[in-house]
Amino acid sequence: MHSSKTTILAALAIFLASSTSALAASAAQPGQTLGLPTGAQLPIGLILLDTSSFGIRDTSPNRTENNINLPGLVWVPGVHLFGGRLHMIFIQPVVVTRPAAGGRYQSGIGVPLVAAQLAWKIAPDFSVSYLLGGYLPVETQFVINQGSLQQRFAATYNGDGWNLTGNLLYGTYFDATNKQGAFYPDFLNLDVTATKKFGKWEIGPVAFGSTDLPTNRPGYRHQGQIAVGGLVGYNFGDYFIQGFVTRDVVERNYGGYDTRAWLRGVFFLYKQTEPGGPMGGLLARNQP
Repeated sequence: MHSSKTTILAALAIFLASSTSALAASAAQPGQTLGLPTGAQLPIGLILLDTSSFGIRDTSPNRTENNINLPGLVWVPGVHLFGGRLHMIFIQPVVVTRPAAGGRYQSGIGVPLVAAQLAWKIAPDFSVSYLLGGYLPVETQFVINQGSLQQRFAATYNGDGWNLTGNLLYGTYFDATNKQGAFYPDFLNLDVTATKKFGKWEIGPVAFGSTDLPTNRPGYRHQGQIAVGGLVGYNFGDYFIQGFVTRDVVERNYGGYDTRAWLRGVFFLYKQTEPGGPMGGLLARNQP
C-alpha cells in the first residue's frame, strides 16, 4: 500500500510540475471565459453556470488527460457602484486527472474564486468591466492550493448579434511557494471571443493565451501557450449551452500540445424583467 501511494504521489508531482496548463502557475484555467460577454452588464437575477472541459496533452512517452469542471453562481442584485452594475461571482473548481506518468485517475477540489465585478455601458453596444477577487487557499496536495489576488479587465461589443470580447486575467499569488515546496509565479491570461448569432444559434472562432510572468527564481522554466478553436451555441431563452474545441498552436515548457473539448450551460434561476429589456439569454444586448 505504501509503495502504491508513493507511486501515485510521484506521478502527481510530475503532472503538477510539467504537464497541464490548467494546473500550472495559472490559478484561473486558461480559456475558461471563452464565449462569455464578460465586459457586458448582466440582467438582474441569479445565474447558475457550469463550464466543463476535457483535455489531452501530447506529452511523451504518455499523454496527460484531465477534466476540469467549473460550477458557479453569479448574483446580480441590481446595485450600481461608481456607475457600474455590480456582479457577485463564486466558482468552485473540481479536477479529475490522469498524469503523464500513467496510473489511475485522481480527483480533487481546486481553489474557489470569490469576486465582485463592475460593468459599465460605454455605448449602446459597447461595455467594459473590472473584476476584483481572489482564489481562496485550500488544504489539498492535488492541485494549486495557494491563495491569489485576481484582477480581470474585459471589453465587449455585442451589437448586431456579435459577441466580440477580450478578457485579460492577471493573477498575483500571496505566497509563491506552498508547504510542499511547489513554486507558482504570477500569471497573465487572455481570452478572446468573436462569435455571431443567427437566430438562436451562435458560431465563431475563439482563442486564448497564457503565460507565467517574469520571476527572479533561478532555473525556473517559464510556461506559456496559445490555443485557437471554434464555438457553437444555442440560446433557449432563459438558458443556453455552448460547445467549443481548442488546440494549442504554441506551447512553452508544457511537454506537448493540448487539445481540449469544452461544454458550458448557463441557467437563470431567477431573472427580473427590466423596462426596455425583454426576457432573453445572457447574450442579450439590450440591457439598460
